[in-house]
Amino acid sequence: MNDAQLIVEIQKLKKEKDVALLAHYYEDGVIQDIADYVGDSFYLSKMGQQVPNKNILLAGVVFMAESVKILNPEKTVLVPDMAAGCSLVEGAPYDKYLAWRKQYPDAICVTYINSSAEVKSISDVIITSSNAKQIVESIPKDRRILFGPDQHLGKWLSKQLNREFILWPGACQVHILFNADRLQKLTLQHPDALVIAHPECDDEILKYATVIGSTSRLLEEVEKNTKFKKFIVATETGIFHQMQKLRPDAELIQAPVVDENCMCNDCPFMKMNNLQKIHNALLTFKPEVKLDEALRLKAYASLDRMMKITSNKPVEWPASFNG
Repeated sequence: MNDAQLIVEIQKLKKEKDVALLAHYYEDGVIQDIADYVGDSFYLSKMGQQVPNKNILLAGVVFMAESVKILNPEKTVLVPDMAAGCSLVEGAPYDKYLAWRKQYPDAICVTYINSSAEVKSISDVIITSSNAKQIVESIPKDRRILFGPDQHLGKWLSKQLNREFILWPGACQVHILFNADRLQKLTLQHPDALVIAHPECDDEILKYATVIGSTSRLLEEVEKNTKFKKFIVATETGIFHQMQKLRPDAELIQAPVVDENCMCNDCPFMKMNNLQKIHNALLTFKPEVKLDEALRLKAYASLDRMMKITSNKPVEWPASFNG
């Protein structure tokens, strides 16, 4: 089948099988356009709880689908490709993260949603780039903070909130490829452009950015800041699809990477998904995300704290880590 035929079949199967298709901003535009809901990782986590459908197909990476499953054990959660991982997940293996966690038993462990279910199970609270400030601000000032696995997001948050973090040394393989020297030259070539960046970028990139924020925050800036018609964007290229739809008059320029011969701003894991895989998942109901219930319950505690804090509900913090 060609793409047009696949799209027709996908829409038909979604209705027949009561499936909500959720897609991340970093997916290809054709996938975003057929999704029922498109957003960042926090939005997708919320929508997983809110959709009435019994089944969810998440076009993103596996840790996102795991989060939806943790929060919604009664729902069947599918992914197009179970190999769609994440460099941050791979860079924070459970055994090493646990050993690090045990070194600071009195600290609050704040873990980025870009992590495995196992790592979430030994964390106190999960954050996303869109809700991180609110969550960290809710932690008592007398508690030390462990932050992982993205060190660059942690450094940026630490400066923003004037709080010291103990950082795990992880990084996103896409966001660390941007090159500061080439970005500086690009800003000189386009003095009328606004530089916007994701906080997973290195400090050397962030110092050129006027606006730093999550994918949803960057999208909002492009949509609403009509003073600018040109934006230099330092994040994964999938977000350009929604930006261009909201601001067809705007010129979007990719921030440059180290290799001058490569615009390597694509996440290889996000781009593993395609229409054929989505169609196959709907036909076969595979691959399905399944989690051991004991693991799910442990991981649920940290995700539930995220949901409660962002809904302005009270939470209790553990006195120490007993894992």
